Amino acid sequence: MNFIKKMSPGWLLVGGFATVILIGSILLMLPIARHPGITVSPVDALFTSTSAVCVTGLIVVDTADTFTLFGRIVVAVLIQIGGLGVSSAAVGFVLLAHRRLGLKGRLMVKEALNLTSFRGVVILVRAILLMTLCFEVVGAGLSYISFSQHYPPLRALEISLFHSVAAFNNSGFDILGGLTNLIPFQRDVLLNLTTCWLIFFGGIGFLAVIDMLRKRRFKALTLHTKVVIVTSLSLIVIGTLLLKLTENISWLGALFHSVSARTAGFSTYPLGKFTSAGLFTLTALMFIGASPGSTGGGIKTSTLFTLVQAVRGVASGKAPSAFKRSIPRDVILKAFIVTLLSALVVCIGVFILCILEPEYSFMQNLFEVTSAFGTVGLSTGITPDLSQPSKLLITLIMFIGRLGPLTIASLWAYKTESGARYSEENITIG
Repeated sequence: MNFIKKMSPGWLLVGGFATVILIGSILLMLPIARHPGITVSPVDALFTSTSAVCVTGLIVVDTADTFTLFGRIVVAVLIQIGGLGVSSAAVGFVLLAHRRLGLKGRLMVKEALNLTSFRGVVILVRAILLMTLCFEVVGAGLSYISFSQHYPPLRALEISLFHSVAAFNNSGFDILGGLTNLIPFQRDVLLNLTTCWLIFFGGIGFLAVIDMLRKRRFKALTLHTKVVIVTSLSLIVIGTLLLKLTENISWLGALFHSVSARTAGFSTYPLGKFTSAGLFTLTALMFIGASPGSTGGGIKTSTLFTLVQAVRGVASGKAPSAFKRSIPRDVILKAFIVTLLSALVVCIGVFILCILEPEYSFMQNLFEVTSAFGTVGLSTGITPDLSQPSKLLITLIMFIGRLGPLTIASLWAYKTESGARYSEENITIG
């Protein structure tokens, strides 16, 4: 216990996610979790549990065809815990038990949501839990309208609840069976738009949604919320236009995949038939990902926005700014560090996967690794056929993707400086 108390909040988050993943793996291997006659290997159980907790959606076994109702409930609970964050979920249980939240718990939530202060953490977590419940209940109700036309009432209700939880938490799991994802519903306007709505609000971040609900006017919003909204909407529009330009899909399909590629992982068209240009567009969107403090992964929209403003500042000789506010230097530094570390993880992952899976093209391997790192869940169809070492590699990348950019930056880049500093000397750049 003393060892745990001495651990930093960042490492406690790592340990918390790892523990939940391990417990989930064990539960998914129980006989009660699988259909009769179906076996789930330890690697496949670990992969599935990691994909659920890291709200990814990559699968090596079909969720509906492999797992019983108990197993599907386990997957849904893992997605919910992963989406909220282990710390936020733990705080929620503490509040439900009417227990007092200690300083360590507040620091963990601060680390997980990338807050600047741990004041008001309890109120914030309560708001997050209530907001999550509201979005998922409404999402389930709207989804039920579509699913009830194709399934019996109870089955449609189960699918709707599962889908709403998965969509709001930006996890591309489905329980329709046959590895079909949402392809049978590619023309269902209501389900497509409902899913996009859940993905969008789950992906812009809890803090941004709360800020929007409180202030309701764009000018009154914080700089962070403005950046997140503008960048997210811009990426959706750009992604939609590029996908419609490169692929033979409908405008609804282009919009859906543009939204889904930013960490959700649902698909209404078989991605294995996409062109290299279309896959590259999706790869770029997956790498960027969602927004800070959200249920999604990637380098985050605010990071991309900060990088663009920093480059514009250098080119124009002016200090980086946005919406009549200057961007702090340490924020720019963090953005570059997060992007560099993220690119390094993806490059190393692709290199190793190319060695382990030489039968697949470079684009397929790049797409798979980026999807895992961005906690997206989209795939060209190669995931179930990966070798055991490749599955373990993708599992590790999903874990790093859920915690890596934020945790690595906070543990490595922001350690307390010593009093001594070396003298400066110029380096030629460019």
